[in-house]
Amino acid sequence: MVKLSFLKQASARSAALIVLVILTTSLLTGCLYRGDRQQGGPVSYIESVDRIQRAIDRFQEDKGILPIMTAGEETPRYEKYRIDLDQLKREGYLEGIPSAAFEQGGSVYFLVIDEETDPTVKVMDLSTVQKVNDVQRKVTSYQSNHGGALPHEGDGETYPGLYTVNLALLQAESLALPSVYSGETLPYLMDAKGRVYVDYAFDIMQAIDQSGKTPQGEEDLRIWLTDRSAFVPVKSLPYRWSGSEPVPVAG
Repeated sequence: MVKLSFLKQASARSAALIVLVILTTSLLTGCLYRGDRQQGGPVSYIESVDRIQRAIDRFQEDKGILPIMTAGEETPRYEKYRIDLDQLKREGYLEGIPSAAFEQGGSVYFLVIDEETDPTVKVMDLSTVQKVNDVQRKVTSYQSNHGGALPHEGDGETYPGLYTVNLALLQAESLALPSVYSGETLPYLMDAKGRVYVDYAFDIMQAIDQSGKTPQGEEDLRIWLTDRSAFVPVKSLPYRWSGSEPVPVAG
């Protein structure tokens, strides 16, 4: 009986250890880089960005233009200049399209920012885009069913002309958004017309605090994110420094 009891305890400890290993592995994998399904975690994004950067630099040097897809003037800044990866591959500037790219069934677009002065390759997270679109549909439906009222938190504006979306009111808690920068859950904002955005104030403030510097002038503070990350702050508004914090500016 003692031997049987011991075996049962050992078996239970082994099972617990296996579960712990599985959970730990899952957590570590999930923390590497949100949306990344490539082996190697964040390094694979960095390598892909560097490889595509070299390709577009050579392409522009040879042809005098950038290998980007045409986008309308209404396209937001951090969604506008998507790179034509198929063209780069077809014309020999890129050996293969990264598996993280949407073109290969992945979860990101590769795009260019600062196209006029210093074309720089960045990554747009499509999971963020999809969640914003899902929240937008729910907000629009709520307005339609409630005489145009906004499903916001609190009694009024969070920022001038902007409100925080109440996910509980929309029964949309599952659409909570982890930041691609910090991993923290970010709020959704909406303007007076119900247009939905991501509030990146926490991430911007974190970047400013880590720099030890203070923003100057009327610069768009989103640059503090793009200067420090491969990601662009997709579905965002411009931010200005006001008092001692970043504040989004309603359009």
